[in-house]
Amino acid sequence: MLQHSDFDEYAALHADPDVTRFTVRVQLDRMEAWRHLASLVGHWHLRGYGMWGVFEKETNRLAGRVGFFEPDGWPDFELAWTIGKEFWGKGYAPEAAKRCMEYAFHEMDRDHVVSLIDPLNVASIRVAEKIGETLQGEVVVGGHRLLQYGARR
Repeated sequence: MLQHSDFDEYAALHADPDVTRFTVRVQLDRMEAWRHLASLVGHWHLRGYGMWGVFEKETNRLAGRVGFFEPDGWPDFELAWTIGKEFWGKGYAPEAAKRCMEYAFHEMDRDHVVSLIDPLNVASIRVAEKIGETLQGEVVVGGHRLLQYGARR
């Protein structure tokens, strides 16, 4: 679970418009980043699962986040990921997302996971396909049309 000590790096990651354009869709200032992080931490307390931090082994720097998201009213049990731009192309998203999928199926006894992806987010579509998800349809969340990729146990 992300911690208070991760906040500065979390805020920097979410201040980058290239990182946030397909997720929260805007750059987050520090106050907005704090609320966003608090929401993810709260998800752990309310649901018992959530997002983990992804850290670069050599430097222990926060590379991004990956895990589960299912707030009230959400379309389905989602496996999601966000990786900072300087860490793109290093395989962190597919490696972490694949492990999370295995965790969902084997430790959490889930039968189905989805990933909701903006149709223009080609990199995330590739990650979904690398971890074995296939296109299952479309959903609208917050007025945005998203592709629903998913996998069954």
